[in-house]
Amino acid sequence: MITVTEKAIVKIREMLRKQQVESGGLRVGVIGGGCSGMSYKLDLETQIRPHDQVLEREGVKLFIDPQSLNFLQETTLDFSDGLNGRGFVFINPKATRTCGCGSSFAV
Repeated sequence: MITVTEKAIVKIREMLRKQQVESGGLRVGVIGGGCSGMSYKLDLETQIRPHDQVLEREGVKLFIDPQSLNFLQETTLDFSDGLNGRGFVFINPKATRTCGCGSSFAV
């Protein structure tokens, strides 16, 4: 499935609290586009959609549509606040190529 690091869980909780999304979670998806062909997409959601896979880690919910789940199997979602920038980082073993900023990939 998908692994979510402790840093990512803390950041997701913070985002949900700031946006007052009490019963929702983070939608994690993959869409076509970006310099490598596919891009990761993150959105706060208040409701699950039909056919979503719901993953819950330490009280934080991730909503993933079935098509995106195919590209995200075995992926780790982390959060970085280092010198190279601040934001969520996807460590995806299925990615054969990524762009310099890490927001798009090819499989």
